Amino acid sequence: MLTTFAVYVDDQPGVLARVASLFRRRAFNIESLTVGHSDRPGVSRMTIVIDTDELGGRRMEAHLYKLVNVLRVENITSVPAVVRDLAIIKVAADAEARPHVMQLVEVFRARVIDVAPDSLIIEITGAEDKIDGLLGVLQPYGIVEMARTGRVAMARGMKNADAPTVGTAAPDGSSTASET
Repeated sequence: MLTTFAVYVDDQPGVLARVASLFRRRAFNIESLTVGHSDRPGVSRMTIVIDTDELGGRRMEAHLYKLVNVLRVENITSVPAVVRDLAIIKVAADAEARPHVMQLVEVFRARVIDVAPDSLIIEITGAEDKIDGLLGVLQPYGIVEMARTGRVAMARGMKNADAPTVGTAAPDGSSTASET
């Protein structure tokens, strides 16, 4: 089962390496990892997806809280959430194929963001299945290059929006404020 974590960390050099190393040491393959700024200055938000059962997810959450730079961890696997992926896809499209490709892009509610004499670059945002579907129908035209962001997810509603980011209790009862 894919387990999704939203992890809030200090925006400092080396934090990503420490978090990724934790998953490596515990023998988990990271299926998807996205990192970016959060709504708070000095805090980054990671969305991490791993393949594990419920017990493994709880254990990883507890291990994440042991890292000094981790401020908050949310396991959003079983809560209502908005989940998206972004892909940009370069497709071979000469003058003859271009109208067909553009029709497919429209059907999938994607956008053409660049046009060259021999190719198009397409941007699509949505569920992973939607992106995989577009890739499937574009394959016969020739996919030249592709980049995907990985999963970005956010729990729905206000429940987690105003949770404190420092000094919260970890699942094992310890505090997350500057532990070693």
